[in-house]
Amino acid sequence: MADSAQTDFARKKIFTTGEAAQVCKVSQQTIIRCFDSGRLTGFRVPGSKFRRIPREELIRFMNANDIPLDLLEGDVKRILCVDDDPQIIDLFRDLLDGDSRFEVEFCGTGYDAGLLTASFKPHLMLLDYKLPDINGNEVCKRIRSTGDLSSIKVIFISGVIDRAEADSLLTAGADAFLKKPFDIGELMGAVEKHLGIEAHHGNNGSARGG
Repeated sequence: MADSAQTDFARKKIFTTGEAAQVCKVSQQTIIRCFDSGRLTGFRVPGSKFRRIPREELIRFMNANDIPLDLLEGDVKRILCVDDDPQIIDLFRDLLDGDSRFEVEFCGTGYDAGLLTASFKPHLMLLDYKLPDINGNEVCKRIRSTGDLSSIKVIFISGVIDRAEADSLLTAGADAFLKKPFDIGELMGAVEKHLGIEAHHGNNGSARGG
């Protein structure tokens, strides 16, 4: 039952005060007091006095009060996919978005990657080397120089750099590099390896891109 509740919390978008109390490991009255004082914001169900707390606000509150996110995260791993090629993004969406092990966000620029990295806090990033506004290597360097983000796993994916450049990316802080066209099984294997999760079988084929 505990594992089931943890999985539910990992996917839940709106929380009752009782659920928020369970996630934060405090009393429900503590959550109610924080809500009523404005320290924890949310909304009331129309026509009632019931309080509801959006997930992003609960995460903000927990981070501000140094409350571990373990119950909220469960076993679900967050992945940020950064690529300006719509076909590659569609491929990532097909592979990852329907997988219950992952929560996935997508973007196509280094600027958006920076914003999402700060708010979404991914466990792993699939990062294109050639982005329209900034070199993917710069995105990686900024992640590695930011304390609370430095543990993010970064897998570079590109078809336009040679082996020496790939080695330089690894030296700069990337955890892995895959060259396009890449094998889907190789991609999933790298994702599972760097997230430390058990492999799922059945993915094969290859994907192309620039």
